[in-house]
Amino acid sequence: MGPENLGDFLREGLFVVIIIVAVVLVPGLIVGLIVATFQAATQINEQTLSFLPRLIITLLCILVFGPWIINKLVTYSKTLFMNIPYLIS
Repeated sequence: MGPENLGDFLREGLFVVIIIVAVVLVPGLIVGLIVATFQAATQINEQTLSFLPRLIITLLCILVFGPWIINKLVTYSKTLFMNIPYLIS
């Protein structure tokens, strides 16, 4: 293993970040779309009506998927630190 494998670690790190962000943001986006459709159908233009459900869903996703997110980050960090000696030589 040498410096040419650094790109693989970078790619894996970006993939981990994308997965973590998607797990938190996608449910909020879906709820926002549902609320926006409801607001368009009823012609209610209240800003807090669209903000509060997205906030609650995002916080619930962080609470539910938090241990998985931490485990994913710790696993990636361990892999990265364990392979530092192989990258240097």
